[in-house]
Amino acid sequence: MPSSATPYGAMPQAGLSSNGSFTGKVRHIKIASAYDTAIFYGDFVKLVAAGTVEKDAGTTSMTPVGIFVGCKYTDPNSKNLTFNQQWVADTSASDAVAYVMDDPNILFQMQCDGTAAQTVLGSNCAVTQTAGSTSIGTSKNTVDISTTATTNTLPLRIIDFVDGPNSAVGDSYTDVIVKFNVGHLYDNTTGL
Repeated sequence: MPSSATPYGAMPQAGLSSNGSFTGKVRHIKIASAYDTAIFYGDFVKLVAAGTVEKDAGTTSMTPVGIFVGCKYTDPNSKNLTFNQQWVADTSASDAVAYVMDDPNILFQMQCDGTAAQTVLGSNCAVTQTAGSTSIGTSKNTVDISTTATTNTLPLRIIDFVDGPNSAVGDSYTDVIVKFNVGHLYDNTTGL
């Protein structure tokens, strides 16, 4: 049972309609050169009018295009092609590309910022946004368990619990399986 918070952002698990591979579910989308916000593995990203991705910092509402799972760019100092699981803010690289898990039906594991009881199964919830870990490149975002409700505008839905040696229903920082509830760009009929 986790006795302290060890958040890791959104960790892709499977598709809602299939437990197969992630083939065809990762899209390469440009990051604007010198984009000034860090993006970490497991952060939510959104598509902006320039046709590039940026971190989606929403909490009670979001407009994600998917989950950031890494990037590539030519390092401005070494001039080498670099693959990284985090986007370092202000990196000057005109060829920067994000790897985005963009399937609107993707299931992903997240840690709650508190105890999740059995009664939250099927509830909608918000996200707690926290700065990621620069040492290992991962997100520290969590499910905001205090927001669980039937509110149809909340961005995530809890659909399962992770039951194992490190998590179970009722643990201090329960791990859950969630999906996008509302706001995913591909399900928005208005478009960008």
